[in-house]
Amino acid sequence: MANRLFQNIVNQISETIGRTVGVADNLGKVVASSRPEEIGDAVLIDYSALTAGGSPVAFEERTYAMTQGFIPGYTYTAYVDGNDEKASQSVAMAALLLGTIDQHAGERYDRAAFIKSVIQDNILPGDIYLRMRELQFNNEVPRSVLLIRMAEGCEISAYDAVQALFPDTNKDYVISISENDIALVKELSPHVGTPELEKLARSIADAVSTESYIQPTIGIGSIVTTIQDLADSYKEAQVSLEVSKVFDTEKKIISYDFLGIARLIYQLPKRLCGMFLSEVFKRGTIDSLDEETLFTIQKFFENNLNVSETSRRLFVHRNTLVYRLEKIRKMTGLDLREFDDAIVFKVALMVKKYLDAKPTRY
Repeated sequence: MANRLFQNIVNQISETIGRTVGVADNLGKVVASSRPEEIGDAVLIDYSALTAGGSPVAFEERTYAMTQGFIPGYTYTAYVDGNDEKASQSVAMAALLLGTIDQHAGERYDRAAFIKSVIQDNILPGDIYLRMRELQFNNEVPRSVLLIRMAEGCEISAYDAVQALFPDTNKDYVISISENDIALVKELSPHVGTPELEKLARSIADAVSTESYIQPTIGIGSIVTTIQDLADSYKEAQVSLEVSKVFDTEKKIISYDFLGIARLIYQLPKRLCGMFLSEVFKRGTIDSLDEETLFTIQKFFENNLNVSETSRRLFVHRNTLVYRLEKIRKMTGLDLREFDDAIVFKVALMVKKYLDAKPTRY
């Protein structure tokens, strides 16, 4: 990341002064240059004459200056064509800018690495507090984790598109989790709730789809108020995406707080789910219901168990619908016109869908 920033700086300085400008790393290899063909070459100079933050040194046809990097003991060497006063002033300015940029990039990387360790539970609780103090984190502010998942095989990374939406790198952290997953750790105002997070997620999805022409799926974890609780918010965002794959494949923005009964079913062992189905359908299996019957049941639920409204939506006579519901009662022992039976049947359908999805949990 720092090398990309270095390249931008050396290009700008080179355009301003009209000379070649470059920077070499701790091993003397050029990592950025206004002449791209030089990148990767070795800088031939007596490094004993250079000290970090010291005066520029002229050597042959160039002037050099050393600067301290973010990592202790790691230095960079800037160079400018020429050995006159202009070259000396320019290389001193370049070294100062490059050192500042690497310090900022290093701190940013260190913070992002810390946040990634926290959300993935790869750091001990006691170490979290130590690192927070070292990195000067504000612990007691609301935050939430949004997990942005691209479709398998998507060739365009969404990282840059998401990062561009959140330029304040001291508050928001965009973290690459895998080839398809990006986590956004978002700092929030005290009044922000889940509805506002869903609006934010929709704006992210629009920006990403503009870049990649593919709509991502975004899981939203709960809002937490301490750094150590971010791991829970991240897990919740993961669960949201997994639950949506089972119960609502068309939905692209999924909040953990609004998963409802689907979240409960997803957390049940498969063996217990199988036992539940066996108990509910003692007279026969749910597989004995044909597609037309299942479609009728779905519409009946969507219309709040209202026979007249459901028959109107299905374009069938009311008596026809009553006949179908009676047929379901005889097959399953459940009368969907009764609220308690309807609840049991609704849950059973969701449990069946969960088992058919064959999630990896047991």
